[in-house]
Amino acid sequence: MAEKADVVETVKQGYAFEGAALELGALLVDGEPKPEAAVRIPLGMMNRHGLVAGATGTGKTKTLQLMAEQLSAAGVAVFAADVKGDLSGISQPGAGGDKLLARTKAIGQQWTASGFPTEFYALGGQGTGIPIRATITSFGPVLLSKVLGLNDVQESSLGLIFHYADKAGLTLLDLKDLRAVIQHLTSDEGKEDLKELGGLSAATAGVILRALIGFADQGAEAFFGEPEFDTADLLQQRDGKGVISLLELPNLQDRPALFSTFLMWLLADLFHDLPEVGDVDKPKLVFFFDEAHLLFNDASKAFLDSIAQTVRLIRSKGVGVFFVTQTPKDVPDAVLAQLGSRVQHQLRAHTPNDAKALKATVSTFPSSAYDLGEVLTQLGIGEAIVTVMNESGAPTPVAWTRLRAPQSLMAPASAEQLTAAVQASPNNAKYSDAVDRESAYEILAAKVQAGAAQAEAEKQQQEQAKQEEAPRPRAQKQEKSMVEQVIGSTAFKQFARSAGREIVRGLFGAARKR
Repeated sequence: MAEKADVVETVKQGYAFEGAALELGALLVDGEPKPEAAVRIPLGMMNRHGLVAGATGTGKTKTLQLMAEQLSAAGVAVFAADVKGDLSGISQPGAGGDKLLARTKAIGQQWTASGFPTEFYALGGQGTGIPIRATITSFGPVLLSKVLGLNDVQESSLGLIFHYADKAGLTLLDLKDLRAVIQHLTSDEGKEDLKELGGLSAATAGVILRALIGFADQGAEAFFGEPEFDTADLLQQRDGKGVISLLELPNLQDRPALFSTFLMWLLADLFHDLPEVGDVDKPKLVFFFDEAHLLFNDASKAFLDSIAQTVRLIRSKGVGVFFVTQTPKDVPDAVLAQLGSRVQHQLRAHTPNDAKALKATVSTFPSSAYDLGEVLTQLGIGEAIVTVMNESGAPTPVAWTRLRAPQSLMAPASAEQLTAAVQASPNNAKYSDAVDRESAYEILAAKVQAGAAQAEAEKQQQEQAKQEEAPRPRAQKQEKSMVEQVIGSTAFKQFARSAGREIVRGLFGAARKR
């Protein structure tokens, strides 16, 4: 390695930014922190995205917490998935102690216990937080296909189903709406509706229906419906601080694809709604995508291409995205190439696959004086190899860094604190109660019911006519036909009003709000 003085001076100059910056920590040389060589990330570069990686238990969550605190203090909103429940303590002041203060003093950190404004959410209300829901219509066929594990042919058929529902004004709010439309399209009447579009095979429809049943059995019914979450609520400030929105993810191991894909829906929805702002002094929102490997597992090329496009373009909307995962190889090259900042915690090389991942990780860093293949296995807890994008867009020197300590509680908040925070939030009243308004299921059910009622009436008329001995004068006005009765029904009128208003779909086939 180069001379110690040269390393200190190189890092000191390489991280000397003119504008506001997030303080990550101090350079380590031979195990000793050098507070004069501070390691930082320019605030204006936080929308150039980044990666926080490392083996389990090496401090990734604390790094996320550290960055979220400073973003909030700078007035930037933060979203993060609280996978293990550890992040909820960010709402409460931290607990000091001699050991903590000795560490912070050594790296030049002026530590003060502080809590930060926090909103707590839970998918479909399955947890303590405020319920977050999406409608099937806005979720779109591509994301839903990823969740259901459909192949390319089945995904294409699901896209056709969404297209039909959009054109016919059959709003898809929840899973029963989607099941109703599929069942309609496989009926004799529905088959006629899809003739011009190529039709829907009974076998493919059966696969999708079975997948939806299994999906519902996992508890997914609660995630879809209304009121749909407005992602603008993630862009809040409180007393000059950015609000930190935490999404509780209980039982992640049971529904990994759903959780990761739901996060992608939030990101895609933000992309659709936010205006272009170009390069800004600080982002509007920084989105931390924890357990990022779940999003990319078994994903189709089209899906990965859409993710890469979203990450590439959302920067100009003032949104930064940080992927949090174990190794860089968990993230596709097309996405990894767009991540300007890197905080790499310890990697382990106990198996051949670990060694391969270590070698791949080393190859993604700029050249440096470190033997990264060796250093990455020697990092202690709370240490990381860091390189970020400087204010000119160039990578900073690679620095072995001892990270700062979060100022908030580095443990979960109590159940009482969480409950009190949720009940005090204005968003709780906005989203807590589910709404089930008339949509595709009710419209199609009313249509079937009207047809059944008319068929029964006609049958009774025929039987009555047979029983009459003498023919009776023909009525001046015939009874309404089944079609006339359906057209006159309230359900059909609502159907007709919405018909023709085809939903505009953007990335991932998600519905765009207009």
